[in-house]
Amino acid sequence: MKESDILKALGNVIEPDLGKDLVTLNMIKDIVTEGDNVSFTVVLTTPACPLKDMIKNACINAVHLLVNKNAQVDIKFTANTNSNRKDNKAVLPGVRNIIAVVSGKGGVGKSTVAANLALALAEGGAAVGLMDADIYGPSVPMMFGVRGERPLMKKEGEKGIIIPLEKFGIKLMSIGSLVDEKQAIVWRGPMASSAIRQFVTDVEWGDLDYLVIDMPPGTGDIHLTLVQTVPVTGAVVVTTPQPVALADAKKAIAMFGQAQIKVPIIGLVENMSWFIPPTGGTELPENKYYIFGKEGGKRLAEEFDIPFLGQIPLVQGIREGGDMGIPAMVSDDDITRKAFSNFAGNTVRSIAMRNANIEATKIVEIVV
Repeated sequence: MKESDILKALGNVIEPDLGKDLVTLNMIKDIVTEGDNVSFTVVLTTPACPLKDMIKNACINAVHLLVNKNAQVDIKFTANTNSNRKDNKAVLPGVRNIIAVVSGKGGVGKSTVAANLALALAEGGAAVGLMDADIYGPSVPMMFGVRGERPLMKKEGEKGIIIPLEKFGIKLMSIGSLVDEKQAIVWRGPMASSAIRQFVTDVEWGDLDYLVIDMPPGTGDIHLTLVQTVPVTGAVVVTTPQPVALADAKKAIAMFGQAQIKVPIIGLVENMSWFIPPTGGTELPENKYYIFGKEGGKRLAEEFDIPFLGQIPLVQGIREGGDMGIPAMVSDDDITRKAFSNFAGNTVRSIAMRNANIEATKIVEIVV
């Protein structure tokens, strides 16, 4: 077997999301052949790639069919998370993708979704940070069991730099880690916007594949401040199935679609899709009760022609875990873990396609 034969064969393996073959995408490295043995490395677009097994099987089949049916194929995987940042990287220089998790209204489980998305991405091998930008209702300290913990500070010249907390393998930053939780944060818009800018410029985020930002509900100052401060890769919209939540989700989609903002929508996820009652200490996944209506989020995604990223059930364990500082992705609940993992996999795929097919990310300049 020759290296050229292997490359020719792998030129028939198409990356499912990007629609081009692995050789054209420069995803094949370090081919070594010896007798009936061949090894090579596939460079994925993200460590959290959900299509790894599919790509592996397609590569093996291509070598067997087109080169040597008796070949022993050894495939290694590495990752170079794709990014479409073309800004000067004056802010968050080591962050490849910045994901805003948004909702049109409160109470739809946006923070739960953001937290478990970050954890699912990290479980796939990605370097992940979670910024709690919900200034007036920070929930990350409670959800991650770090209430009362304070981040460390260090000096860089005359400037103080905050070192984010770390828990469950991801970096965390929240206003709730800087103020007494019994204190009400009574800030006017400019003060809240200033805090968000500090979370971007004065926190040592380091090198990250994904920075997930849990945004406040609605559309307002903090959203505008964020898109004017950092190049947001895209937004994940969270809704529940009922019409009142869907109506507000439309506003969030419309905000990011405005001509002067133009932040891509990575997709929409439907939370609290159905209720699964516990029975004898265990959940029965086939017993689904559509308390808030059925598939409203899916229909909304179709209406706006945006990716539908998945459905998260309403399970008692999700609420309990969040209250105890043990998010669903680090719990033993297979139902919720699978739901969040599938959602994260679809999100990663949508981000990869967004970076491959849409113009470069940039900081928004809004002229009033």
